[in-house]
Amino acid sequence: MPETNYPTALFPPANAVVAVDEAMLSQGKAASRESPRGRIIQPLHKQDGDVLQRMLNFIQPGSYIRPHRHRPDRAESIIVVSGTLLYLTFNNDGAVDQALKLKAGSTQFGVDTDGGIWHCFMALEADTVLFEVKPGPYDAAGDKAFAPWAPEEDSPEAEAYLEGLIDGY
Repeated sequence: MPETNYPTALFPPANAVVAVDEAMLSQGKAASRESPRGRIIQPLHKQDGDVLQRMLNFIQPGSYIRPHRHRPDRAESIIVVSGTLLYLTFNNDGAVDQALKLKAGSTQFGVDTDGGIWHCFMALEADTVLFEVKPGPYDAAGDKAFAPWAPEEDSPEAEAYLEGLIDGY
């Protein structure tokens, strides 16, 4: 089970104008490599109450993000800054509806998803970095609903489930 004292996110920048640069990317990539979860968020918004949540998500291969959906009024956009991502949507029974391979610098490098859609994503390449945008304010208890048909993040079944999703696409 991952250590509970390792942060899931870095501190947001204090400045009103923030350059997203190689130093920020290097710091986030290093932190995601150290994280027991294999990922970490760099918030660009200043606090959870902000009405627009903007962040960089640093993900390593093998990091399991349990399929989930956001409220119907909470769309989400993702642009791959570096690396390669497999983005999946599911029907209510857990069958894959759509599989998108998103790669930085390619012709397919991002996705915009309406709220209420079951989805998950996984890094196919080391040091994959995403820019994510979704409405706030952020409320940990109500941000997302996890799919009942998918294993919990720290369960013994999670690794095999993740491998099966990747192998299928």
